Amino acid sequence: MFRITDVVRHLLIINVMVFIAAELLSPSLEILALRYPLSEEFYPFQLVTHFFMHAPLPQIFHIFFNMFALVMFGSALESLWGPKRFLFYYFVCAFGAAALHLLSSYMEISQLQETINAFKDNPNYTTYWAFFNDIPMERFGNSFQDSVAQLGRAIETNPTSRDIKEVLDFMGGYLDGKMNSQIVGASGAIYGLLLAFGMQFPNAELMLIFLPIPIKAKYFIPILMVIELFLGFNQYAWDNIAHFAHLGGAITGLLLILFWRKRGAGFQ
Repeated sequence: MFRITDVVRHLLIINVMVFIAAELLSPSLEILALRYPLSEEFYPFQLVTHFFMHAPLPQIFHIFFNMFALVMFGSALESLWGPKRFLFYYFVCAFGAAALHLLSSYMEISQLQETINAFKDNPNYTTYWAFFNDIPMERFGNSFQDSVAQLGRAIETNPTSRDIKEVLDFMGGYLDGKMNSQIVGASGAIYGLLLAFGMQFPNAELMLIFLPIPIKAKYFIPILMVIELFLGFNQYAWDNIAHFAHLGGAITGLLLILFWRKRGAGFQ
């Protein structure tokens, strides 16, 4: 008979309670979401609190699928490893997820800053579009795209100091938005659990809602990671998921399990 293990139950309760509190007290609890470390809204405690937060209503599926995976895969792993090792693994994966997300954010923000500096030094059509061609403008709607195109035409012809200032304000606003963007959710830790489940129970058959046929974990998990990698490197306008956080949790989990196996810590 299936049983929700103790640590999993406590993690489930904490996540649900924080979700309810965030709904009742919004936006005051948004301070718990993780920001980029150079943001004025960053606080060190966010490195922990963010993975107990989830997207607000009506995005109920965010917390639902995370908690469903926590119960199904986490209980199996806690039963196998014991509560202490399981909890340690969960937190390490969550921190690893945040680390890879922040690293990818650093690379993206640094590139944006370099492009802005290039435009400051030489404000022309090429340096202008070097910035805006690298961002998913479809995500911001027609008015944003029209403003970008209009400013581009002004820069191409005979830009005034006012045009250049407006462009720099535009670029700076986008950069500030990236630095102050929030990340929430237990997904990084959950992907660590998925990776561990696939390694510990490779022949377990999973039945997915969108793929109603059984597929073994040893096939499903690698496919899922490849999809995450593809989506992480392609910033689609419809996609606002932190895919590198997912990958960070899985990679951290993989490294930790390999370390445990090398140390002969009861792993096959």
